[in-house]
Parts: sequence; structure tokens; C-alpha cells
Amino acid sequence: MLISLTVGKVDAGLAILLTEEKRMIEFPSVLLPAGISSGSIVDIQVSRNHAAEAAQRDAFHSLQEEIYNLYGINSPSRPVLRVRNATQTSVVLEWDPIQLATATLRSLTLYRNNSKAGSIPNPTTHTSTKISGLAVDTEYSFHLVLRTSAGTYSSEKLTVRTHKMTDLSGITVCPGIMPGEIREELEVVLARIGAKPLQDFVRIDTTHFVCTEGRGQPWERATEMNIPVVRPEWLLACEKDGRIVGVRQFYLSADISKMRQGLPMRERAQTGASVASSVNQQSQHRPTQSVSEIRSEAVVSPPPVETPAKSPSPPPVAENPRPEPEAKTPEPEAKVEEKSPDPEKATGGGSGTPEVKAKVEEGFEDVSL
Repeated sequence: MLISLTVGKVDAGLAILLTEEKRMIEFPSVLLPAGISSGSIVDIQVSRNHAAEAAQRDAFHSLQEEIYNLYGINSPSRPVLRVRNATQTSVVLEWDPIQLATATLRSLTLYRNNSKAGSIPNPTTHTSTKISGLAVDTEYSFHLVLRTSAGTYSSEKLTVRTHKMTDLSGITVCPGIMPGEIREELEVVLARIGAKPLQDFVRIDTTHFVCTEGRGQPWERATEMNIPVVRPEWLLACEKDGRIVGVRQFYLSADISKMRQGLPMRERAQTGASVASSVNQQSQHRPTQSVSEIRSEAVVSPPPVETPAKSPSPPPVAENPRPEPEAKTPEPEAKVEEKSPDPEKATGGGSGTPEVKAKVEEGFEDVSL
């Protein structure tokens, strides 16, 4: 299609063209031939490009298909919640890794009995949580709520009932340092009471850490996670009573003799053998003495000989006891002063002096005896 247009005005970068119907068309002056001025007539041919239209249409449809496959088919999935372990006062829940597709994570929240229990930290890496402080033999309902940029997704409600005090199936033990025979006995006891098998390492569902010595990396991790660290006698006490027993008297620092009170003789012998083996292991590290040193010690420090106790002997009695002087012994001096008013007799003169001296000397002799 060929169109003739008259140039009306040419400005910098823009030209005004006039049609035969006296309509004005703004046209870029760069596209006009050189030397065009006002009054010039130019012919412009207009045609439709079908090939370009088809190519553009195909490109648009492919872009729509790509957007649909990326954002329309794959979407975030609902969390799948399940029970990992349950005890008398706690529940361990776990779920599959969350699928976000192309959405952005906002939060992952746990609800208990339709009330918010708390948000899950690092939900892209953590797939389990432990809820403690629950009541014994009580039913609870839990569900997860996943909030993303593509919407909110909630899991199915999960109903869990905590165990009774006589239900020992929730006990999950991780063993520490202990003799081999004690470890084998623990496996047998756990099978008898219906508890879970021994774990290889400390996990979130570990309820108790059993050992005879408080050392090692598993023991440190159990201490950091506030997991009770008890001796093997605790499991024996639970089996004997048929219920969960308190762990306070079964700590490593507790008295072993009190732990064994009430246990059957077989368990007492086994625990005693474990203690004896640990003592033997400690004695092996002590330095040994030669026979000559032992003999010298025996010669230097003989064992003490017990002598029969003697009854206390009575105090010795004097052969010729003399009567003790009476309290009237100092009376002769007073009598001397009364009977000698004469100063000459008192100084040694007069006839009564020898008798008085004799009496005084006799009195002093009695006192000395």
C-alpha cells in the first residue's frame, strides 16, 4: 500500500505530514530522505509482516508455558507430622523436610490443643522437636502451620497420649562407659520391659544416659542436653517395681549401697561384679612392689597383737594409816597468845614457854604426817 504525504513542517527530529484528507501525522524526520523541506511530497509504503507476527506469537506462548511450569505446577506442600517417641511427661515429634518449591519461607509454627506452642527455629534444617512438661496419661493434639509467600499450609492434627507410670515402652537409653557384661545385661532388661533398643549416640529422643564412669564425648553431650545420667541399677529398679523410678538416688555420685537395697540377689551380684572390675582396672595402673620390699615392710611394721584388757586395780593402802589431823590444829597458837599476856613470857622468858613449844611442835608433826 502506497501513501502520498505532503510535508507541512520540519522541526528538529520531528516532521508534520499532511494527508489528502488534511490529517496531520507526526513522523520522525530522521526517516525522511535528505533535502526534504516544507511542501515536499513523500511516498510511504505500508505492508503487514506476517512472519514477524508468528515469531513473536510463538515466543510469547513459550514464555507463558515456562512461567506456568515454574510457578503453577510446583507449589509448597503441607507438612506431614508424626510421633517419634512419647514418655510420661514429654513427646518427641518429627516431620518430613518442608517443600517450598519457589516460594519464600515465612515461618513454621507448632500448635498444641489449637494454641500456639512456639515457632520452630531453623525450619529448613530442623525436622524434629521435643515438648516437655506434659501431664501423665493425658491426651494432646498437635499440628504444624507453614506460612510462605505462596500461602499458608497446615498439617493434619495429630493426637498423642502420654504414657502411664507403669508403661516403660518410652524409655530410650544411650549407653556410656561401662563393662561389657553390664551392657549385655542392659539389652536383656530393655527387651524384658518392652523399651526401645540401645542407641549408638545421644539424640533428641534419648531419655536416659546410663554409664558407670562420667567421661567421654557422649557423656558431655548428654550433660549439655540436660539428659539424666544414671547408673545401670536404675533400669533394674524400674524392672523390679514395674514402673518409672525416680533418678535422684541413681546418679553417679549417689551411694551404691542404697541403690542395691531392694534389688534381687542376682542383680546385686552383677552390680557388685561391675564395681569390682572397675576397682581392678584402677589397681592395674598402680606401681607394683618387689618381694624384698614387701618383706621389709612386713619386718618393719608387724601386725599389732591384741592384749586382753586388765581390770583396774584398787589404789594402794598404807600399812599404818595415821589419823588425819583435825581442824583444831592451829588452836595452840591462839592459846599461846591468850596465856602469855606478859611480854617477857612471849619472848622466851618465864616457866610456861617449854610446854607451849612442845605442844606447838607436836601439833606441826601431826600436820606433816
